[in-house]
Amino acid sequence: MNEVYKEMAGRLIVALDYPDAEQASSLIRELEGIPCYLKVGMQLFYAAGPDFVKDLKAKGYQVFLDLKMHDIPNTVKGGADSITRLGVDMFNVHAGGGLQMMKAAAEGVAQALDSNPSLSKPILIAVTQLTSTNEQMLNEEIGISGSVENAVLNYAQLTLKAGLDGVVASPMESAAIREACGHEFVTVTPGIRPAGSAMGDQSRTLTPAEAIRKGSHYIVVGRPITGASNPRQAAEDIIKEMMEA
Repeated sequence: MNEVYKEMAGRLIVALDYPDAEQASSLIRELEGIPCYLKVGMQLFYAAGPDFVKDLKAKGYQVFLDLKMHDIPNTVKGGADSITRLGVDMFNVHAGGGLQMMKAAAEGVAQALDSNPSLSKPILIAVTQLTSTNEQMLNEEIGISGSVENAVLNYAQLTLKAGLDGVVASPMESAAIREACGHEFVTVTPGIRPAGSAMGDQSRTLTPAEAIRKGSHYIVVGRPITGASNPRQAAEDIIKEMMEA
């Protein structure tokens, strides 16, 4: 396993979008040995609970807990404390919760680390706009005027001001975020579709290679892997494409 492969595999986040631990575990067995991230979202976490995350960590996986917290600051602070104690490597809040809520999330992380120095600091990121959001939806339903990119950049800069590590955004905004917030500011980009894949419910998508070229630090891939007839080969093909970007 060469270093370039390990680096790119470590930037691939496979979304475990399953209703229960049994189905998720089947995919995990197929991916064994590929040093990628695993993303645990709402459906799986609400079904399998914290013990499933602890089990993934015990097996040596890096885990992105994707719960998109959005609540009053004190509640989010407590949630961030609890999540950090689980030992996850990355988790998120909604930038739409505002500056004080995001600062409270960072305080929750610090509180957990202070109480247990053996814990590692997770990457704390904020969701800007969902990749299913288009300009019409943004303007007419969410009530934010202007382009999706401008809304994303506004939230990214607010996230930076709050002291978080980065944002979730579509790969189409990665380059603009890097320019506005710096190259060290992490971009995690869902909405990745290998050439020939169905878009599904995504509105703003790019291929893995395009996302890497635009500066995405991590790409999130779900159905093109989980729905493939050979998920392991699908993951390996995506990593290869990332390496050739």
